[in-house]
Amino acid sequence: MTALSMRRHRKRKLKAEINVVPYIDVMLVLLVIFMVTAPLLTLGVDVDLPRSNAKSVNAKEDPIVVSVYPDGALALAVKAGQNETVTAQGLEARVRAIVAQNQDASVFVAGYGEGKYQDVMNVMELLQRAQVKKIGLMSQPKQGAAK
Repeated sequence: MTALSMRRHRKRKLKAEINVVPYIDVMLVLLVIFMVTAPLLTLGVDVDLPRSNAKSVNAKEDPIVVSVYPDGALALAVKAGQNETVTAQGLEARVRAIVAQNQDASVFVAGYGEGKYQDVMNVMELLQRAQVKKIGLMSQPKQGAAK
């Protein structure tokens, strides 16, 4: 073999090594960058929240519940009684009589999810005309929701 053929043979031979030194250098630089910037990312904003001594609603009596059904029908339940179907005029008259006896009576409106929002608003307007001072909306938490 000649010297020329030896050179050609050496050039054709491939190396099966990976040079990892540049990768290690890049990783060390990234590590330093992240170590410097991480404490800067945890800055927060101080918020001065309002304070309240509000307590949960403790009713001395059972509340009055007005149910608004999806078809627009109304029902009234007084003192945890059965729902009695009433008309809008009958509801206003009965609630006005209850409020005349107890000025602090609270009325809750229970509307169904499939019902119209306008029907619930009409009932709330009717309750305002009946001089109700405390009107609340009832809801039911979704199943699986955190308590």
